[in-house]
Amino acid sequence: MSENFPVIPSKLLVVLTSLPDAGAAKALARGLIAGNLAACVQITDGVQSIYRWEGKVCEEREVLLSAKTTKSKWLEISAFIKNTHPYDLPEILAFSPEQYEEQYGKWVESEVNCKL
Repeated sequence: MSENFPVIPSKLLVVLTSLPDAGAAKALARGLIAGNLAACVQITDGVQSIYRWEGKVCEEREVLLSAKTTKSKWLEISAFIKNTHPYDLPEILAFSPEQYEEQYGKWVESEVNCKL
């Protein structure tokens, strides 16, 4: 496991949001792919969320959506999620991986930059 992968400045983002159910998550995921805002979207069902909302502690079962995109798409993808999300205040978080496999990064870039 001593392979040295080149360290390149991260252009990729992993964008996370949670949704109330699989149907809402699939609809959002399809919109992100159709709009070339993400190259890949993964949906994880069965997330248990505990949070405070309007002074009350809430517990909900949610679905986590993870979209792979590029930094150049951040404004578009965050606006799309905010405008299509069923929650009043959706969680929209983005993380840049410190490292990633170069071929995968090129694929993500090509998918989000292709013309519709």
